[in-house]
Amino acid sequence: NGHLRWNGTRIFTDIKTGLRRAGEWARQLGRPISSIGVDSWGTDYGLIDGDGELCENPICYRDKRTQSTIGKVFERVSPEEIFNRTGIQFLVFNTLFQLHAHVQAGLPENADRLLLIPDLIHFLLTGKAATEYTNATTTQMVNARSGAWDHELLASLNLPRHLLAEIIPAGTDLGPLKTSVAEEVRLDGVRVVVPATHDTASAVIGAPFEDGFAYISSGTWSLVGVERDSPIINSDVGRRNFTNEGGAFGTVRFLKNVMGLWILESCRNEWQENGIDTDYDSLLAQVSLLEDSRCLIFPADPRFFNPLSMLEALSQHLTETGQRVPTDPAVLTKVILDSLAFRYASVLNSIQSLIGTIHGLHIVGGGSKNDYLNQATANAAGLPVLAGPVEATVTGNVLVQAISGGRFNSLAEGRAHVAGNVRLKKFMPRQTSALEEAFRRYAAIEAPWIEDERERHKVQGFSLCLSGLSGTTGRNKRG
Repeated sequence: NGHLRWNGTRIFTDIKTGLRRAGEWARQLGRPISSIGVDSWGTDYGLIDGDGELCENPICYRDKRTQSTIGKVFERVSPEEIFNRTGIQFLVFNTLFQLHAHVQAGLPENADRLLLIPDLIHFLLTGKAATEYTNATTTQMVNARSGAWDHELLASLNLPRHLLAEIIPAGTDLGPLKTSVAEEVRLDGVRVVVPATHDTASAVIGAPFEDGFAYISSGTWSLVGVERDSPIINSDVGRRNFTNEGGAFGTVRFLKNVMGLWILESCRNEWQENGIDTDYDSLLAQVSLLEDSRCLIFPADPRFFNPLSMLEALSQHLTETGQRVPTDPAVLTKVILDSLAFRYASVLNSIQSLIGTIHGLHIVGGGSKNDYLNQATANAAGLPVLAGPVEATVTGNVLVQAISGGRFNSLAEGRAHVAGNVRLKKFMPRQTSALEEAFRRYAAIEAPWIEDERERHKVQGFSLCLSGLSGTTGRNKRG
């Protein structure tokens, strides 16, 4: 029907297949499974009817339905008020805008409950409808001070509050699998314990942080931020479009979304479709042999969000910024990775201007396997980098379940256990004149985008960066 949708039935079927196989493996090891929990990406949701069935397949956040919605929302509630209430950055795909677009287009008449993707899976597993806190905050519909749904904000936008489920904390035990599910997957006595259901929240929980370190959860998106005990909500934070997403156990993830390895993966898919072999390890080996790149991009250019052709989008961006367009996959890969490293450094510098000095950087997730990007990030940010664990999201998910089950007494104890059982790689910054020159060129490319976004999305004195485009360019000047 013209929308980009997730196949909800297929997702749940595949999850049940995975559970059945996990159970078989666990029985072979003689280690029975005691609990399971689901995390996923944020903002997307499914609607279920009174019989507990999906009304329709969930629409993907990369769908174009919200592009004309933001202005309509701001006509009713100012962006200043939304940010002051929620502390959440303005992204075009936030659930607030998705739901508004859905209401305008017409919700299914039989919709009885709205559940974010991991909560939807938990419901299908247990029959219990609830919304876990960390993912709820990404909707931009939760009050940052109360931790509850902001019913006044929702009423101002005529959004259906009756569809929303109770917000529960990470670590909540929802009880056992439904009998029908337990029999199908052959898992008896297994309970569903809600983890930090936003995948980045789980990744941050699973990272064995050192004091004073920032983090990057590196994957399709890169989430660059710090862990705090309380949100930071003021006009400067709002102007820079940072966000205060909920974390498990009373923490706050103060961060910015950065377009991550999505750009490179999209290029690799196109190269492969064109018959060009782009084995990841071989590609990075070639990149490491290249001289300093003369071309750079601004990774947060909105045209990179979901283009028909990423290669064409990159070509347009490079041409418009007066640069040649490389055709060699290794050269273009270097352009992307170097630019990401400089973007990370720019965001980290902004964070330091808001909260104080950062002493190091912890990179977790699939992107932490990319040694070239890790070293480039250390160089650009002027900070030591610790990389790993790769499966930080899985680690954090299981850690919350273990704490809930009494295996650990606290998050600190759990993280100490992780630190003693994972091997991290360290990357020290290398200073060169070529790096300084490249960063100056990147800053010149980034600056017009930031200023343009601030002007184009200025509403009632509040500078909006709808694609997370703000940041202060410049390297960390420590030492």
